[in-house]
Amino acid sequence: MASKLVLNRLRSLCRVSQLSDVRFDKLTDRNSIFSTLQNHVKWRSYSEASQPTPINHPPSLNTSNTTSSSLNEFELAKFSAIAETWWDAEGPFKPLHLMNPTRLAFIRSTLCRHFRKDPNCTRPFEGLKFVDVGCGGGILSEPLARMGATVTGVDAVDKNIKIARLHADLDPQTSSIEYQCTTAESLVEEQRQFDAVLALEVIEHVADPAGFCKSLSALTIPGGATVISTINRSMRAYATAIVVAEYLLHWLPKGTHQWSSFLTPEELVLILRRASITVQEMAGFVYNPLTGRWSLSDDISVNFIAFGTKLVNKDKTLD
Repeated sequence: MASKLVLNRLRSLCRVSQLSDVRFDKLTDRNSIFSTLQNHVKWRSYSEASQPTPINHPPSLNTSNTTSSSLNEFELAKFSAIAETWWDAEGPFKPLHLMNPTRLAFIRSTLCRHFRKDPNCTRPFEGLKFVDVGCGGGILSEPLARMGATVTGVDAVDKNIKIARLHADLDPQTSSIEYQCTTAESLVEEQRQFDAVLALEVIEHVADPAGFCKSLSALTIPGGATVISTINRSMRAYATAIVVAEYLLHWLPKGTHQWSSFLTPEELVLILRRASITVQEMAGFVYNPLTGRWSLSDDISVNFIAFGTKLVNKDKTLD
């Protein structure tokens, strides 16, 4: 399990409840972030939550940009160029195919707990509406549909949506997924709302993370759930997610990630809080090179995932 240092750090990340006096743009010093948050935070780390049930559904990755206000044209072009490889388990998205069962385990555990569903049943999300923002080729949307959710998948890259539709039509359980080449902001303008909003591996590719999170919040019903996964802006993440994964092992195309676009867990918690989403639980992903598998951990120094709930009282946002 995590060391005392890591656990103390996690205490400053989860269940932010009273942050009205915190100004995100002024918290440039990490020590001030920790000390300010620790005075206002209740928390639950992965190790204190009930352990998610492992599942072996098809994998998940979301790498497109959403909301027209936060679109990054360079990122759109980058992922459009490799759109045909979404379902190639040995292609550019191989690391995310390997990671996906672990991310789905976290999603299944947290959302079943939140919506009071049985995590051990075959279709625990029956009756719930989910949106997969930045759905890519649909490798998250499909297992969510198999677990009973009514799924809408949106992506700003037209090629991704075409690939997703073609693949979903191969299985009667996934052919009902509603795929749209659009943005989260457009869905907000249509006044669409969902029980759960998911954006996995997306926020590090958008131009305006704060605006993106506001759109995710607008799409979430009051009391609903939001799940975001991304990469920490740490030196360890730079070494592993960029130097090793892109330049040494060639798991990902060079230039897939920009270290300066990553968010720290502290920053993500504050951005979400300002968008009326309170982070309830956070976990890290750890890769074991000996087994070739990912697992959930309290180590959030590289890849991490956050589960939050939307405040019922919209007035409780940060100024």
